[in-house]
Amino acid sequence: MTRVYLDHNATAPLRPSARAKMLAALDACGNASSVHAEGRAARATIEEAREKVAALIGGAARNVVFTSGATEALALALNGAWRGPQGAPDRLLISATEHVAALEGHAFGVAATILPVTRAGLIDRAAFEAALAQGVHGGGPPLLCLQAANNETGALQPVADLSARVRENGGLVVCDAVQAAGRIPATFESTGADMLVLSSHKIGGPQGVGALILRDARLQCDRPLLRGGGQERGRRAGTENVAAIAGFGAAAAEVQERGPAEAALTAALRDALESDLLRIAPDAEIFGMDAPRLPNTCAFAIPGTTAETLLMALDLAGLALSSGSACSSGKVRRSHVLAAMGVSDHVARGALRASFGWNSTRCDVDAFLSALAPVLARIQRKSPAN
Repeated sequence: MTRVYLDHNATAPLRPSARAKMLAALDACGNASSVHAEGRAARATIEEAREKVAALIGGAARNVVFTSGATEALALALNGAWRGPQGAPDRLLISATEHVAALEGHAFGVAATILPVTRAGLIDRAAFEAALAQGVHGGGPPLLCLQAANNETGALQPVADLSARVRENGGLVVCDAVQAAGRIPATFESTGADMLVLSSHKIGGPQGVGALILRDARLQCDRPLLRGGGQERGRRAGTENVAAIAGFGAAAAEVQERGPAEAALTAALRDALESDLLRIAPDAEIFGMDAPRLPNTCAFAIPGTTAETLLMALDLAGLALSSGSACSSGKVRRSHVLAAMGVSDHVARGALRASFGWNSTRCDVDAFLSALAPVLARIQRKSPAN
């Protein structure tokens, strides 16, 4: 059976260019901190990748901090130890639909304000302005943490507008660009952020490597999470994963070149899937349709079905989808994103996500639709109402 992969938001297949760079790095020997020829070669591989990752988001290579992934990058950004021109933020503003790595991985405790979202998944502007105003008298500058694009629904936040307001109040902005990179413009210029977070495996690089990128080298971290060898300019200690970083760099370079074309392709596939989905299941609900969305993402629910049942049936038919975030230990459970959007439990328990990427084709859409119709027919036959 030929498998059909519709879960690029969880992880994208490895690009051939990334694989080639990784194999070359694996065949080499050398610690990038060593001064001999082998060590210098490893260092050169890392710095080449650093340039490519920086170019993808319009930043400076010296401000790219490689990490073990986006989770670590978010933890580093939200550890409460960064100082900007106006001092260190003493409170965090964070949307209710952020990735759990941000919602549960920050160090601000009760100084964190969870901002509600609208039914479309966008930050409630009145609540945002009220939270921003709370620190005007006597409080320190705020830190805003915000996804450019939601990993479950694809909803695009107005990051640039919100960043401008935070910066007017002397604060800093961390933008989780994990899902946005390569799919929409996700640069320092387009977001207005002070820190951007990327993940290699979301753009066709290897798993296990990500980056925190700083807009300005003057942004200082008083307490790095990992201290020791002084790697990454003292901002993240530990021997670098040269092969993974090399693959990350190759994927970033390919995304910078091919991203607009891939976005156009996935948008056409997503639109075709949604059109035929509503033909097969007219009562299906597609989440986030009232907001700007990523071109590759469709999150939906079909009344009378559960995510677990549909996922298993589609998997047996050769299709890989997801029920939302991949970071839930393999569990199918209610999405905190949909809960924050006010979606009822009855609807949310059937939520699935199809997401396209660099190697997706129209055949993938056709295979999904061909498998879905008989699966729904079987479920309906077994329903007590029938």
